[in-house]
Amino acid sequence: MAKSKYHSRKRKQYAIPEPGTSPGYVYIDEKSLTPKITLHIYNQDTYEEVILDNLDGIKEKIADKKYTYWIDIKGFKSARMFEVLNDEFNVHRLVLEDITRSYHRPKFEEYDGYAFAISRMLRLDPDESLWNEQLSFILTKNTLITLQENYDDCLGAVRKRLKVGKGNIRIAGSGYLLYALMDMVVDSYFSILNVWNERLDMIEDRLLDKPDKSVMFETQMIKRDLIAMRRVVWPERDKMNDILRSDSSLITEQTRLFIKDAYDHCVQIIDMVESIKEIAATNIDMYLSIISNRMNEIMKVLTIISSIFIPLTFIAGIYGMNFSKQDPVTGKIMPQNMPELYQEHGYLYTIIVMAIIAILQILYFWRKGWFK
Repeated sequence: MAKSKYHSRKRKQYAIPEPGTSPGYVYIDEKSLTPKITLHIYNQDTYEEVILDNLDGIKEKIADKKYTYWIDIKGFKSARMFEVLNDEFNVHRLVLEDITRSYHRPKFEEYDGYAFAISRMLRLDPDESLWNEQLSFILTKNTLITLQENYDDCLGAVRKRLKVGKGNIRIAGSGYLLYALMDMVVDSYFSILNVWNERLDMIEDRLLDKPDKSVMFETQMIKRDLIAMRRVVWPERDKMNDILRSDSSLITEQTRLFIKDAYDHCVQIIDMVESIKEIAATNIDMYLSIISNRMNEIMKVLTIISSIFIPLTFIAGIYGMNFSKQDPVTGKIMPQNMPELYQEHGYLYTIIVMAIIAILQILYFWRKGWFK
């Protein structure tokens, strides 16, 4: 059987600095991507998208309080960019450290003049492996800064809503934009769970039809990804709860109502993860049970065959010893030396006796229900 494609899947390796580096050290991996910076400027009536080469002079670009700003940063290969965040926005170096070390769990923290949050974006790659990337948020009064390592993300729907201008997204401020992005991240989890749920249904059909080893491999990979999602969703729920309990003026009461809805979505996803995880475990147990039952059927057939041939082999073994009744040289009669060897039609009688024994055994096994 060909090796399952799931065998070649590997966990993502996060780039980390040498142990013992000082707190607040901004580590930029040599494989990092060149930053792509997009500035979204909008209010109720207008929307503009500006591509920036860097963050130099960013304070002047976002000075007009009539607008809300979203600074969308993709790629970390610029030490100068993080220096600007530290100098212009007073972002603490420990926050910058958390941004560049992209293995953190979701969280929400309040600082003087801004709030910092982390979400985990999940997506299924073409090889069906789980793609997991950190999305960091820096929220100020009228500006939201998002930072991520790679160019791809799941936030396209929010960008489209900004351009179209429908709903509250253009009028509710930067706090609502933070909610919209986090809610988009959470909603993407539902589509992933639906894919896994459908795949497990297909695996169950294969189990009942013709199970093979790939069933167990695929189910185990889904189960492993479910564990990874659970490690993301639980802290995501706690983060939403922290925002709801926060007194930050950056989050309006109107926005808190929407965040409560996102919190409910997290709870629902947790329930779905646990349910699908149970289905995956059940599929593995079912596969092992089917294989065990198949082996029992094979052993039962072999036992029946062996039971039938044991007495026949016993008879053939006795007559195969060939102890002659008469010495062929001297003609002397040998007492108690198998006189049946020279019985007329002895071969035919022996075959008939052996057939009767086999038939009687088969009838006995049938009445006992061994053939059901």
